[in-house]
Amino acid sequence: MTHFLTVSDVGRSRAFYADIFNGRVVLEENPCIVKVANSWIIMNPGGGPTPDKPDIVLRPPEPTDAVSAFLNVRVADIAAFYADARRKGAEFLTEPLDRKAEIRCYLRDPDGYLIEIGQATGMLEGIFADR
Repeated sequence: MTHFLTVSDVGRSRAFYADIFNGRVVLEENPCIVKVANSWIIMNPGGGPTPDKPDIVLRPPEPTDAVSAFLNVRVADIAAFYADARRKGAEFLTEPLDRKAEIRCYLRDPDGYLIEIGQATGMLEGIFADR
């Protein structure tokens, strides 16, 4: 699956996803494509309607705490990922928290897109998180 992000600065976002997620830049711009694990992230600046999407305007998210979708990244060792990403400058909302089913934490990319980082733990043995 490929995820498209409308970004305010392609170079800044390209560097973030390549660095924090050890992504491989496939295409620099128009559109920018970064391969992360077995997924692709496409990044382009916003723009107005096109013939195949009339009345649709693409723009980066507004600064807000309201979120309707987010990236969900699963890692084998969340402590190692967290330490490495912080060393590279990533800012997390919290440290990784153990929720019984998984350990998870969140960060935002340069445009404010929310990204969950998680490591499955109890869910692998039928233990689920408290509500």
